[in-house]
Amino acid sequence: MGSRPVALALAGATCIAFSGILVRLADQPPSTAAFYRCAYAVPVLAVLALWERRRFGPRTGGQRLLSVAAGLFFAADLILWHHAIAAVGAGLATVLGNVQVVLVPIAAWAFLQERPGARVVAAVPVVLSGVVLISGVIGAGAYGDDPVLGVVYGIATAVMYTGFLLVLRAGNRDLRRPAGPLLYATAASALAILPAGWALGELELEPTWPAHGWLVALALSSQVLGWLLISAALPRVPAALTSVVLTLQPVLSVVFAVALLDEDPSSVQLAGIAVVVSGILLATLGRSQPRAR
Repeated sequence: MGSRPVALALAGATCIAFSGILVRLADQPPSTAAFYRCAYAVPVLAVLALWERRRFGPRTGGQRLLSVAAGLFFAADLILWHHAIAAVGAGLATVLGNVQVVLVPIAAWAFLQERPGARVVAAVPVVLSGVVLISGVIGAGAYGDDPVLGVVYGIATAVMYTGFLLVLRAGNRDLRRPAGPLLYATAASALAILPAGWALGELELEPTWPAHGWLVALALSSQVLGWLLISAALPRVPAALTSVVLTLQPVLSVVFAVALLDEDPSSVQLAGIAVVVSGILLATLGRSQPRAR
């Protein structure tokens, strides 16, 4: 891992960039896709976490509880994000979800007394102006069944994702063992999605093929491989390259959505994507924490 962190980080970003595409291809209700993304990932993560435990020893009970709490945030994040995909498309929803890059340091300032840098503060109005452009309230021909609602879901996604990242980080200060915390968070998320999906009336526990195949691919590529690569590689990548990797993932998601799903963002929405990505770059320059969708 230490010898080629940049290549592994880029591979992880590419894996995660397919998340929204696979959700669309599975064509399942939001809570159903969210549940199986987590449920199918648990056995693989359990094997990896067991290997980490044997090599580095057990984690404390407090760390495990924090990982479980992070999973509750992640459950809400996934359900909201899948609703955003339905409303505004896989590419734009992924860009919106990644505005958490700005929200995380702001939340860390509010709750953890970690003062954000000047770049983060400057990036906030840039990102928000891009979000307005993506929403379709300016210009005509905006892509999506309901782009304004999609933006609402997307921002709510970013808020929940911010909570997930902060709590998960608090429960794992040991970068040698990314699988253990991710296992507890993923399992807790799957369990939390069950009652939430039932209450929303969008939980189907018997999706048919090929939906199952797309959901297995989603779990293994994004929830397992992509997350582990990003978590393990980015702390070892120079700060400038970290910024590139963090912005590559939402850009690739838009490109893949256009090429594979025939999504067609308007020129104003494309401008909004460029503005949001510029804000993400501004906020992440000089920082090396992993922030992946």
